[in-house]
Amino acid sequence: MDLVVLLLFMMAVCGFCNCSVYKVGDTTGWTIIGNVDYNKWASSKTFQVGDTLVFEYDPRFHNVVQVSRSEFHSCNASVPLSTYATGNDSIVIRSSGHYYYICGFVGHCQAGQKVDIRVPKSHRSATSPIQAPHETEAPKASYIGPQAPSPSPSSGESLVFNNGLFSCNVGLLLILVWGFN
Repeated sequence: MDLVVLLLFMMAVCGFCNCSVYKVGDTTGWTIIGNVDYNKWASSKTFQVGDTLVFEYDPRFHNVVQVSRSEFHSCNASVPLSTYATGNDSIVIRSSGHYYYICGFVGHCQAGQKVDIRVPKSHRSATSPIQAPHETEAPKASYIGPQAPSPSPSSGESLVFNNGLFSCNVGLLLILVWGFN
């Protein structure tokens, strides 16, 4: 009976922790060098509530400014919703909606250093502890502080960690160890 309860618990954990980490711009990072089309990059991803965006850049030359839709289109960083300037900023997606980020350095947004992150509504936002706000509120991302640098992806794809897969492997290991004792 205890084995069945443990197995059910691990199955719940596997389905619960399926968030991803995306390095904005993949191997290029957050820069104006290399003519990165950040909106093309973002449109090729499927972002979900609970995912993390990692902006890596040289803080002497760039920053990350979260702005409203109208400020995004006009490249106006003077009314920021949030500003990040560490060079290795991690932002957790807390609700569905659009998240608009630009570089606040003069001319960088106009040169294309801007990204619109679209997070569609999903069943996960309703069942996870991260709750979506009332629809009239603007979406908010929260800064969770600098994290230890992660290895860069070698294939140019986004850096994605599937925590659910890790949890499943740990759970299966626990079941095997417990089952043989």
